[in-house]
Amino acid sequence: MYSPENLLEQARTTELEQGYHHLRFYVDDNGQLSKYSTQHIGAFYYSPSGGTLRDADMNIVLYSARFDKFKGIGKVE
Repeated sequence: MYSPENLLEQARTTELEQGYHHLRFYVDDNGQLSKYSTQHIGAFYYSPSGGTLRDADMNIVLYSARFDKFKGIGKVE
């Protein structure tokens, strides 16, 4: 399920490939991130440099400086 904590946990446990971590989250019938368990799981791409989460079509779904690996809560200590 999508939550800021789950995003960061998946990013910690996946390899960085071509600048993105490949993440998976539950999505609703429209392919939007869901905070609840659904029947569908979508592929997403997280860029730790800049804090963006993109969908399978590379559209920006979420942007937050908090998720930037070099700033905010995603910062590497």
